[in-house]
Amino acid sequence: MTSPLEQKKIRITGPSVVTANRTWDGAVVYRTAQKGWSTELADSAVVSTSDDARALLAEAAADDVGAVGPYIAPVELKDGGKVKPGNLREHIRAKGVTIDLQVPA
Repeated sequence: MTSPLEQKKIRITGPSVVTANRTWDGAVVYRTAQKGWSTELADSAVVSTSDDARALLAEAAADDVGAVGPYIAPVELKDGGKVKPGNLREHIRAKGVTIDLQVPA
């Protein structure tokens, strides 16, 4: 499998963000315009061109201390500029695990 950073052509078809997992606890994080990471999708830097997505991804990948496994994910921009996950995978990641992790007594 080719790393997203090694792909010559990154194609996006709408608004997108860069997401990854935080290194110390695995939490889902999003790259911000301030070049940091946030657990809130609303704080993410939203891009709409392949060049901007490639630049944001490269910047995020260079920060391998803060997060690992960055990739470009689609989002939807709702009324008032609210950012929502753009596909089922990102919806699940934004909401957390889909099963009960508690062990029965």
